Amino acid sequence: LEMGALEVGVLDRGTAWLDTGPFGSLQQAGQFVEVIEERQGLKVGCIEEVAYEQGFIDATQLREIAQPLVKSGYGQYLLKLLK
Repeated sequence: LEMGALEVGVLDRGTAWLDTGPFGSLQQAGQFVEVIEERQGLKVGCIEEVAYEQGFIDATQLREIAQPLVKSGYGQYLLKLLK
């Protein structure tokens, strides 16, 4: 703060800050993520999805990443992004 290097930003709507310090907070954060994923059908922290949406990887690369995971819900989720 004294160096004038502090930057502050407002979190976008739909963004949640999750404190995972104490065990109780960690447990609550895990439950929150579970609820979001189950109710909204979205993955939280899916780096492949972000990379695809931001254009860092293309559809072919995403398919290659998803293929070894195709038997899991995560792999199926990645493949759904291509539709």
